[in-house]
Amino acid sequence: MPKLRIDSEREATIMMGSREFRTVQDNAWNADARLVQMDADGVDIQVLSPTPAFFSYGHPSEQAAKIAAIFNDLALEICASAPERLIPFCQVPLQDADAACRELERSIANGHGGVEIGNHVGDLDLDSAGVVTFLQHAASLGVPVFVHPWDMASSPRLDRWMAQWLAGMPSETHLSILAMILGGAFDRLPPTLRICFAHGGGSFAFWVGRMDNAWRQRHDVIGTSEHPPSHYLGRFYTDSVVFDHRALRLLVETVGHDHVLLGSDYPYPLGERPAGHVVRTSPDLTAEQREKVLRGNAELFLGLRPRLNAAQPVM
Repeated sequence: MPKLRIDSEREATIMMGSREFRTVQDNAWNADARLVQMDADGVDIQVLSPTPAFFSYGHPSEQAAKIAAIFNDLALEICASAPERLIPFCQVPLQDADAACRELERSIANGHGGVEIGNHVGDLDLDSAGVVTFLQHAASLGVPVFVHPWDMASSPRLDRWMAQWLAGMPSETHLSILAMILGGAFDRLPPTLRICFAHGGGSFAFWVGRMDNAWRQRHDVIGTSEHPPSHYLGRFYTDSVVFDHRALRLLVETVGHDHVLLGSDYPYPLGERPAGHVVRTSPDLTAEQREKVLRGNAELFLGLRPRLNAAQPVM
């Protein structure tokens, strides 16, 4: 069972059973500490999403549902002190579509603003029947979905230099978008589904041409998709966490300036601080594009536009 071991007033350790997984600071659970850093970064609104290590998709679904409910209720408590600035995203037991839909409904009714899911459930990708059923339900409720890579393959080659994070996560996210396309998930899902992939969508934007070429040249690549991969650009969002002006330019040109959201990976060490620095300092974005990435796209994705004016959300 995952848990948080409190080591001091300002530090704790995420525990996976008896194994120490990661040290975190109090900004992971202390809303006041988080708000101070948000002010320093010029961030008005922030989405709090679950740490993927707690997804528990490998547990029995009843146990995973209990874990999800515990963390979802804790997230509501953390955000309650500043509900206009902190938006909690829930987690669900995605290995059981019915249980996932129930927890989604419960969490949204209690005040969550969206849901975060992992990019796979064991050997099943996001085009699997159960996941598509869940995504259809999320779309019917108008709930935004944030996809974060997790449970990357481990090997001696990937265990060096944080390679699971530096190479594994981008490839996992790329594979998930590809699975939704070639597996026909986007063809089965309504265009009203609002779904966003972390870390700039991994390596997907860089290899769209390669994927389109393979789709046209190889019958076995088509899968059950009705169109080549590039056709589905515009069906999903990505965040902006790519840390480089050139990468951001490619991402915006490929995915579209109206489908990239400001991201941060806060509060973990590989996150961008101050949040939005690469977007703000980009020499390639127009004023309109910059405004959309910093604020407007997130308002639409999160469904906030009716009640917000000039606030700047960050994932």
